[in-house]
Amino acid sequence: MTNFLSVRPFDHRDVPKVLELMRGLAVFEGYIDRFAVTEQDLIDHGLCDTPRFGVLVAELDGRVIGIAVHYAIPWTYDLKPTVVLKELFVEDGARSSGAGAALIAALKRHAAAIGAPRINWTVLAGNEPAKRFYRRQGGSPDELWEPWTMATSSGDES
Repeated sequence: MTNFLSVRPFDHRDVPKVLELMRGLAVFEGYIDRFAVTEQDLIDHGLCDTPRFGVLVAELDGRVIGIAVHYAIPWTYDLKPTVVLKELFVEDGARSSGAGAALIAALKRHAAAIGAPRINWTVLAGNEPAKRFYRRQGGSPDELWEPWTMATSSGDES
């Protein structure tokens, strides 16, 4: 039996599963205690007239098994947009299905369609399997920049 893998933008029927996968990533990366996204947030901010982010879903035989949450920075130094991959997650039992590579390929097509010459993302320190995966997809660490963070008066990030 052949498994049918497809990738498409998320819609209302996907909201519960997208949230479940986002929570799965939060557990994996150790921030579940600060995870605050709700189904209504996904609807209000991702499925509205002017979405603040997009989600690509990977389906295997019609069942959502992975997500790529992304947004665009409209322009930077070259007056072209940058796509930011915020979250990529494939459920544990489907990690060898090709879903991750299919999500990245779809994100590359999306970036090209909006004229974005680059996709940026961060990788959890020490996640060597993810680093190997991204290298296989054509990614590489940014040798010029390192991530920094700063708490604001309205946040509690450190």
